[in-house]
Amino acid sequence: MPESTSLTPPRASAPAPSGRHRRLGLVVLSLGVSLVVVDATIMGVLLPRIVSDLGLSTSDAEWATSVYSLVFAALLIPFGRAGDLVGRRRMFVLGVAVFAAASLGAVLAPGGSALIGARALQGVGASMVMPATLSTLNAVFTGRDRAVAFGVWGSMISGMAALGPLAGGALATGGGWRWAFGINLPLGAALIAGALRFLPETRSPAPGGARHEIDWAGGALAALGLGALVWGIIEGQTYGWWAPTRPFSAAGFDWPESALSPVPAVLAFGVVLIAALVLVERARAASGRPVMLDLALFRVPNFRRGNLASALISVGELGLLFVLPLFLLGVHGTNPLQISLAILPLAVGAFLSGGYAGRLANRRGAHRVVQIGMVLEVAAVVALALTVSATTGGLGLAPWMLLYGLGLGLTSAQLANVSLADVPAAQSGQASGTQSTARQVGAALGIAAIGTVFATSLGHAMTDRLAGSSLSPERRAAVAHDLRGSAGTYGRELHATPGLAAEAHAADASLAVATRNAALTTAAILALGLGPALRLRPSTDDHREESKR
Repeated sequence: MPESTSLTPPRASAPAPSGRHRRLGLVVLSLGVSLVVVDATIMGVLLPRIVSDLGLSTSDAEWATSVYSLVFAALLIPFGRAGDLVGRRRMFVLGVAVFAAASLGAVLAPGGSALIGARALQGVGASMVMPATLSTLNAVFTGRDRAVAFGVWGSMISGMAALGPLAGGALATGGGWRWAFGINLPLGAALIAGALRFLPETRSPAPGGARHEIDWAGGALAALGLGALVWGIIEGQTYGWWAPTRPFSAAGFDWPESALSPVPAVLAFGVVLIAALVLVERARAASGRPVMLDLALFRVPNFRRGNLASALISVGELGLLFVLPLFLLGVHGTNPLQISLAILPLAVGAFLSGGYAGRLANRRGAHRVVQIGMVLEVAAVVALALTVSATTGGLGLAPWMLLYGLGLGLTSAQLANVSLADVPAAQSGQASGTQSTARQVGAALGIAAIGTVFATSLGHAMTDRLAGSSLSPERRAAVAHDLRGSAGTYGRELHATPGLAAEAHAADASLAVATRNAALTTAAILALGLGPALRLRPSTDDHREESKR
């Protein structure tokens, strides 16, 4: 029997809502995704004002930035499975309510600990919302409407990831950083009302009317294992990938001073927990008991290949969005126009192509749309790498970011579609949680890997360019170290210091080299993602539509 056939049941899991209700329900789901994605990328823009206002320590600032992504990634699979059991609309509504309550906590936060707790609770709410939106789409939309629905959903993810920092900056500038969280309260109330009115309830029926058994062990292992892996990936540059680069403490615990950073220990712990998860789930499945993550899902070819491609695409997307603002800040200073000119075209391209992707998928197949989008992404990033220089501004990056956004909109819009199309509707939640987890792990890897390439290249390039300067060897080493340690922003201090014009120009040239190397690394990773994408095949729904024509 083909490996995907055994897992493909009839797709319908709920009475189909009317056309108008379906469209309005899609709007609700898309806005819910936007809420989650914006708050995943907004913190970097708000952080300087928050640090100044609340007097955060360095450790508090780091946790306030990373705890959202950490909790979000750790709980996606458990809450995706919970949506299958208790109802996906119910999980969406509960997630939005938790997210809004956490946002109120952030608005009222008097200090660092309260803000960190609020951000962690936002991550809990987000991990309920994201798989609920994706699994509802997978369970409700079929045929030609399916590609269009996933097109809208995917374009919102890609576009809002780019617009998040710009929106955060505008809100923080106009009314203070608390407004950036406060706006979630009316949005959350509107989303809850819209969900209750327009979204159908879907869930996985229990066999024979029995109560569902909960796989507590699988849920705990998934959350702790993924949390450990994501923390290690995020914090590798901060605390050192092997040798410690700074002391680590959390919740009153101080990591013992030794030759080993906490990062490899936490990563190893995460790997052990994930291995234990695999063993536990296999044993439960063999005995006929319910599981948190059905490993048989990975025997569905498109699901397996789609998850790998999703992770690699997220590596490129988040890595590029991390590096380009640093380049523009280092070369052009804090002028927001330069960053806007570079980032806005990406969002515009994603929104435009995401909306068109559904129609293209209905003609060519969702798998072809994914492949076309990835080719455009690779071409755009290679072109950016070949053209960036020390004088490039946001306008010079704009054409390639527009092309990249067009490719990203096509890819993100239909990759989830084709990955989940052959997954049973009853397992949509856990499959959606897995898909979203792949994105989050890829995003963390992207920032870590591409950020490391950027920082390392920056230090080496600056050292080479200062080799013939009049500075002493010690001073040259210190300048190169400070430029690398500041991720390029030290270049603005060099420009403002009389008598260091040559060093300032060297910093600009070094930033261009580092950006070029980071872009080429991004292109290579995206090209790796193109491999499994080229092996995607038409889904069951695609075959049905083709037979109708």
